[in-house]
Amino acid sequence: MALILIADDSPTEIYVLQKMLEKHNHQVIIAEDGEQAIDMAHSQHPNLILMDVVMPKLNGFQATRRLTKEPETEDIPIIIVSSKNQETDKLWGLRQGAKGYLGKPVTEDQLIMEINNLLEGSP
Repeated sequence: MALILIADDSPTEIYVLQKMLEKHNHQVIIAEDGEQAIDMAHSQHPNLILMDVVMPKLNGFQATRRLTKEPETEDIPIIIVSSKNQETDKLWGLRQGAKGYLGKPVTEDQLIMEINNLLEGSP
C-alpha cells in the first residue's frame, strides 16, 4: 500500500503504530527524532509521515514546519500523533503544515481512516 514514516522517540509507541500499519499492508520506516525524520523524508520520500511532537533534537512542530516548507518534501502529508492533545496544540500543529492531528492513544480505526483520507486525496 503506502510507505509510512513513523517519527517518535517511544519504542512502545513505534511498536503499536507499526503493528497497526503493517496489519493494513503499509510499509513502515522509523525515525527517533525530528532531525532523523527530516533526513529520512528526503532520502526515502514516504507517502505519509506520522509525527510525534515531544522528541529530542527537533520537536515534531519544528520538523513539520521544515518539511512542509521545503520543495522536496512539501507534498508529503503529515499527521501529528501526540499526547499533546489540547485544542491549541492541534491548531498550532495544523498551522505548521500538518494535514491531520490525532491524540494519543490513537485507535486503529482513527489512524487508518485518517491515513486513507489523506492518501486518497494525494497524487
